[in-house]
Amino acid sequence: MARLLVDTGFLVALYIRGDTLHNDAVDYLRGNRAMLLTVAPVIVETCFFLDVRAKIELLQWVERGGMEVCDVPSRSAFAEIALHLKKYADHDIDFADAALVWLANACGERRIVTVDETDFSLFRLKNGKSFDLVKWFAK
Repeated sequence: MARLLVDTGFLVALYIRGDTLHNDAVDYLRGNRAMLLTVAPVIVETCFFLDVRAKIELLQWVERGGMEVCDVPSRSAFAEIALHLKKYADHDIDFADAALVWLANACGERRIVTVDETDFSLFRLKNGKSFDLVKWFAK
């Protein structure tokens, strides 16, 4: 099954009904057939923006298998994330984004749904390739 990385902005749009991208996120999710994959820091970051009801809905959706959430498993992973933070310090990369770069390197997946197109266009994987930004909303 195809996989697709998920960033915070997509989840925020999905779970905040008043978000300008909410309908786009819902429509994209309905048509998506790929396994969604993210890191725990993205869940934490997303929850920062959500009210309690939406946090619970997100966590229940994950629990039902709506998305696979990977932990950052080891000290070496944290070391790699720290390298990404250092490499992109001029662009104010946050921990969740750096962890997604780590996950992309770890699993070999480059396709991502994000609203943060500027940064994810800049980030490079170990093999020098860029992320493949999946179009899920109209500009």
